[in-house]
Amino acid sequence: MENKKLFFHLHLISDSTGETLISAGRAAAAQFQSSAAIEHVYPLIRTRRQLEPVLEAIDQKPGIVLYTVVDRELADLIDERCKAMSVPSVNVLEPVMVTFQTYLGAPSKRRVGAQHALNSEYFARIEALNYTMDHDDGQMSDDYEEADVLIIGISRTSKTPTSIYLANRGIKTANLPIIEGVPLPASVLEAKRPLIVGLIATSDRISQVRENRELGATGGFDKSHYTDRATIAEELKYARALCARYNWPIIDVTRRSIEETAAAIVALRLKLR
Repeated sequence: MENKKLFFHLHLISDSTGETLISAGRAAAAQFQSSAAIEHVYPLIRTRRQLEPVLEAIDQKPGIVLYTVVDRELADLIDERCKAMSVPSVNVLEPVMVTFQTYLGAPSKRRVGAQHALNSEYFARIEALNYTMDHDDGQMSDDYEEADVLIIGISRTSKTPTSIYLANRGIKTANLPIIEGVPLPASVLEAKRPLIVGLIATSDRISQVRENRELGATGGFDKSHYTDRATIAEELKYARALCARYNWPIIDVTRRSIEETAAAIVALRLKLR
């Protein structure tokens, strides 16, 4: 008999987009497998007028309140009202800010949405995303020398989502499929700048993902061949041999999330610098 999950309300209040807060809330909630959070996200809360209906919603559906609000008056109001409602509230960034202030010996400017400033780093991320989308799945393979990372692998090894995640970190990433019997473009073998990484997984995992994939009506497509574990094992053998021949590192993504795979690639880049 399956254990029933305990559902609870998780209120996330942010004076910016709420991305930081959502990540923190989900990271914490993931540690409690017997419970599941019902998320209520309130972004861009910057005035008392905007905050009041949020506090009313919390009163109607009590739960845990996490917030990232730099305005002291609004933060104090959230704490006071939550205390009156007997609802726990945590200013997620405050302990971090205090640590920074203590170490750096200077107060913070407390700017709303400071991490989303339109600076050079922001535009570098946009440029990386544009490059990555243009170079997905073997497209525009003639300028791989501009890439920071080039991901290769057989079908269904998470090449595209990993590439997009890296691009969001400002890393120009191209990806292309390894197909047995089809030689890699000369631009791959000639590329000196990018880190070339091969992604693999177990044949069971790849077969499962391929089975669940929604396939278009492609003439002559043999699904049984595409999902056959023995065939996949041969594809993986070919991919491993190819990476070994050129001394390209391999990452097994079987039990890795996209974020973990991307982190491993970032670590490889730092190591090889």
